[in-house]
Amino acid sequence: MTRIKELEKLGMNNKEAVAYLALLELGEANLQRIAEKSKIKRTTIYDVLNSLKEKGLISTTKRGRRTYYYAENPSRIKTILQEKIGILENILPELLSITNLIDKKPTIKYFEGTEGIKNIYRDTLNYKNQEILAWISPEAIKYFDTDWLWQEYVPQRLKNKIWVKSFAPDTKEMRRLQSFDKKHLRKTKLINLSNIFEVEINLYGNDKIAIMSFKEEFGLIIESKKIYNTLKVIFELQWNF
Repeated sequence: MTRIKELEKLGMNNKEAVAYLALLELGEANLQRIAEKSKIKRTTIYDVLNSLKEKGLISTTKRGRRTYYYAENPSRIKTILQEKIGILENILPELLSITNLIDKKPTIKYFEGTEGIKNIYRDTLNYKNQEILAWISPEAIKYFDTDWLWQEYVPQRLKNKIWVKSFAPDTKEMRRLQSFDKKHLRKTKLINLSNIFEVEINLYGNDKIAIMSFKEEFGLIIESKKIYNTLKVIFELQWNF
């Protein structure tokens, strides 16, 4: 089941993923054998296989009147994705130029649960070689998956060369984390306990504001250049105070 879900994330639908895995195991087979192995109705399997063939993931050969199907090497999936990335990179500047001509209203995306908050953090990783400005909430330590933060998020942030400037409450734990600032590409300023933030706020990507409430298990991403610029000025004034 896990393999099927992962293949779905790579662009296959459920039936395509099931049929593709079945064909990998069979090696080469006719329509009836694939239908039996995948447990997909014969009336449906033909269309599923045609779709996989159009995607370049399977091929066919003929022996007599019969058509046999076989799966391409799984590395073909990587090649196809790389080709798509190449196409995207070619048209991305044009798409962005169109976007920049539009006077956009702020957009707000809502995220629920621990996984939703993780997705907010993952979004910050899309902006390599940039800087995150953050007001840190101590509630993350108590209510969030800190193992995921240190084992997955922070290593990827370091790999992407994303620096962090942050305000954090002056606690024993935050002082300990501050001692790793240089190693973690971070600059932390500790503030008095009376100024504890109940939510975490991250400014990133030149126009994005992430707000995360760990105890309430929800978060927001606001995309607005004006709001971002205003909060950045407040952050810098506080930082230089």
